[in-house]
Amino acid sequence: MNTAAPEDSGNRFELLVQSVTDYAIYMLSPNGIIVSWNAGARRFKGYEAEEIIGEHFSRFYTPEDQAAGLPALALQTAEEEGRFEAEAWRVRKDGTPFWANVVIDPIRDSGGKLIGFAKVTRDLTERRAAQEALRASEERFRLLVQGVTDYAIYMLDPVGTITSWNAGAERFKGYTADEILGQNFSRFYSEEDRMAGVPSRALETAEREGRFEAEGWRIRKDGTRFWANVVIDAIRDDDGRLIGFAKITRDLTERRETQLALEQAREAIFQSQKMDAIGKLTGGVAHDFNNLLAVIVGSLDLARQRLATGADISRYIDNAMTAAERGATLTQRMLAFARKQELKLSSVDCVALVRNMADLLQSTIGPAVAIETRFPLTMSAAHADPAQLELALLNLAVNARDAMPGGGRLIIEGLEAHVLNEERPDLASGHYVRLSVIDEGEGMDEATLGRAREPFFTTKGVGKGTGLGLSMVHGFAQQCGGSLIISSEPGRGTSVSLWLPVATAEAAQPAKVEPTPEAVTLSGDQQLVILAVDDDDLVLTNTAGMLEELGHTVFQSASGDDALRMLAECDVDMVITDHAMPGMTGAQLADAIEEKLPGLPVIIITGFAELPPHTTRRQRLDKPFKQAELARAVAMACHERQTERLIRIAER
Repeated sequence: MNTAAPEDSGNRFELLVQSVTDYAIYMLSPNGIIVSWNAGARRFKGYEAEEIIGEHFSRFYTPEDQAAGLPALALQTAEEEGRFEAEAWRVRKDGTPFWANVVIDPIRDSGGKLIGFAKVTRDLTERRAAQEALRASEERFRLLVQGVTDYAIYMLDPVGTITSWNAGAERFKGYTADEILGQNFSRFYSEEDRMAGVPSRALETAEREGRFEAEGWRIRKDGTRFWANVVIDAIRDDDGRLIGFAKITRDLTERRETQLALEQAREAIFQSQKMDAIGKLTGGVAHDFNNLLAVIVGSLDLARQRLATGADISRYIDNAMTAAERGATLTQRMLAFARKQELKLSSVDCVALVRNMADLLQSTIGPAVAIETRFPLTMSAAHADPAQLELALLNLAVNARDAMPGGGRLIIEGLEAHVLNEERPDLASGHYVRLSVIDEGEGMDEATLGRAREPFFTTKGVGKGTGLGLSMVHGFAQQCGGSLIISSEPGRGTSVSLWLPVATAEAAQPAKVEPTPEAVTLSGDQQLVILAVDDDDLVLTNTAGMLEELGHTVFQSASGDDALRMLAECDVDMVITDHAMPGMTGAQLADAIEEKLPGLPVIIITGFAELPPHTTRRQRLDKPFKQAELARAVAMACHERQTERLIRIAER
């Protein structure tokens, strides 16, 4: 058994070697003659055992390697150093080359005598091709990145150290690769950004979210700034471990400067258009105001002359008042255009409103135009300001009349409509009342229709209109929560539709009835000490005069600071102040009075709709006002003060 074991072991080893097909494993004699051959050698070298045994192993080398003596050098190295290993091209039987990994080990007997070599060869052609493809791809990518000059493309390690640098980065950051590799990328940020931790936050964001993008100022090598778009992407290995970041920076300085220049140009155009609009407003409104002022000045001048002779001057006073009231109406139009008029929204029966103003409409547009109304038997009330709605319809009727210089028919039509969600971009979903004013006039072409609602645009000629009519109606409709729609064709007339929301149940409740000016009376115990405040001497004198005529004692002040000083020195029952004053507004004065003298009534006079929200609890008086309106505001302020006192007493 013991003598047979080595033979049996040798047989098993031979079977093992012969069964290997992925490696060429064979024996060489000391001088390189092939003495054995396995299946792996036959598979990828192409020789059968009977063809190759007895041949020199150098035939597997290329002619160039044979000429250079590489086969003999390989055996010599293996014999002297105990091992030879290399990778190189080898040649198959059919002459095709393959890339081989070769290991040659010397074989010695028990006495140390060289008896041959064991040679193991592995075909690595496919692996080498894959490596070459990868190397070529990386080289192409490197050349691509290096060739890009409009973007800085470079790599960072996980802490922000720069590990690669391309030509684009060198071009607009100013550093060469030798200068910047190994430095932290934070040197491109301003000192303020570094102190604020912007660079580290950028890397943290990229690591957490996978990407970071921002625009901001960056610093070149020479210290100059450039506006950059920065993208940082996290790079991870197959296991998800962060190995660095890819950073791409683009210089957007020129684009940003172009955008700024464009914005400045737009602002200049807007300013030019605004000045042109102001010029049109000056031409139209100044003409109307000059006409009104001519009536007022002329009437008052005649009244003063007639007064000296004791003649009746009531006619001239009436003329002046009428002109002043028309001026107030013109002011309301301008406030409506600016969306700054105060609306008193309530439930409006549009059918009754049109019926009640029929005589006014007919007298305004003249006998050449016939008015026809079309309303359903029942129609919901609209949520609007009735006075401003009358003014809007009157404006539309005048425009319709002017479009029919030879006369014609004017139709006022009312309908209800329901707007679905997102059906109309200018209207929210809900129920609406649509009031349309339709004429049979000249109509408008597409260009004129497109500008019809523009402020100050008019087709009536210089001095014949302000161009605020449709703008006023449009502004009024929007303030009510509605819209204005205009449709027209040349020669087929124009239809202007005013869409107003249907009044809600709350809005449909009867409006609070306020006492009329004539119902306001003042008895002897209602005579008050009032401080009047206004920075305009003429307005202040006029207000004080009205109050004195009502029997009150009046102190006058020209500013908020002066008013507070006077309040500290004397007692008053009420303060009446203008809102638009330099230094301290009327609302600010009212707040200061509330702090120093809680409960003291303050009436704020204003020509605009907007006041600070917290002032809504105070009495306000809109300009222009008559003495009766002033008296009513004073009486209501006194009434509210008395009510508050009674409530406080009851709470005790």
